[in-house]
Amino acid sequence: MRLEVHVHADIPILEGVSRKQIEQALSPWLEYLDCDTLADVKSLEAEEPGLRFDDKELMLQVCWTGEIGRSFHAALDASLDNLGPYCYEAVEVDVTLYHENGEQESRLLFVGPTAQSIHEAQRRCMIEDVSALLERQFDKERTAEVTTLVNQLFDRDWKEKSSGAKQPERAFETATRPSRKNLH
Repeated sequence: MRLEVHVHADIPILEGVSRKQIEQALSPWLEYLDCDTLADVKSLEAEEPGLRFDDKELMLQVCWTGEIGRSFHAALDASLDNLGPYCYEAVEVDVTLYHENGEQESRLLFVGPTAQSIHEAQRRCMIEDVSALLERQFDKERTAEVTTLVNQLFDRDWKEKSSGAKQPERAFETATRPSRKNLH
């Protein structure tokens, strides 16, 4: 069974990183798509750029929709893991699966140069999501109470991860996010 997926991110890249290095990092994804270069990657949606590296702005733009099979997620995960050391900062990568029955499933990945930068990006996204949700009902003071608690949870989580057995640093992480419709 094949699914349709949309992958979206603007990933800042370190100065001095070449297009060739980006393509090598993304090689699992490119191989999955049977493409040799970023320019070969075409989206099912004509207005989407696919994968584009702007070497003047040092930004990897990902706005791609395609049909996928079972091994897609492993190829994407490996690509993001390879890309992490080339990132200027950690950012989120939105992945939305569109099922044949009309349902959609969202997955939020994070890619960045270090585990700590990814942790901070996850914190930032969580604070934004929680604040947006709470501000529908509560004033800023009450919302701040909850965001303070979220910050404390992230601080405690990082201390636990840091004091535990040394794990290899991953260049990407996965998180779940409530399903939202893509608005672009």
